[in-house]
Amino acid sequence: MKTKMILFLSYFYFIVVTGVAPAAGNHPGGHGHGNDEGAGKPGVVSEVDRTVDIEMNDEMRFIPDKLTVRKGETIKFVVKNVGEMEHEFVLGTEKELLEHSEQMKQHAEMAHEEPNMIRVAPGQVGEVVWHFTSTGKIDFACLIPGHYEDGMKGAVSVVTDGTSASKTKSDSQKGHQH
Repeated sequence: MKTKMILFLSYFYFIVVTGVAPAAGNHPGGHGHGNDEGAGKPGVVSEVDRTVDIEMNDEMRFIPDKLTVRKGETIKFVVKNVGEMEHEFVLGTEKELLEHSEQMKQHAEMAHEEPNMIRVAPGQVGEVVWHFTSTGKIDFACLIPGHYEDGMKGAVSVVTDGTSASKTKSDSQKGHQH
């Protein structure tokens, strides 16, 4: 209880002093974007088009680290931590990820849960369901201090319906996605 109160007071102090709320505002996650959805928006499990398996490891890598999806697709990312330390999977624009990474350096204990991110303990599996609403490049990264800087990042290319995505919907049941 005392730890939660200290975290709350630290969080409150940070907001008051800096005027920035780390788990709110204009970072990826479906809030604070107005009409500009940037990286997309939280997906609905019942509308998932396909599943993509991603491994996170202690070599600070995602496997795979490059994906292609179609605009309008809802993807369920099944993220498995095969390492011995905690890792995160966070979707967003490169700018958003860099900004959030800097905040995490200042407040490594920052605990937040957003639809575009999951923190996964060693040997565990987490899920992020995301609906991609615009074409272009959307990045993903681990924002635990030091991990992003060591190269723990990847990218999703979002293409139009006429462009081929990595795998078809029927391939999603076959497992690993590249």
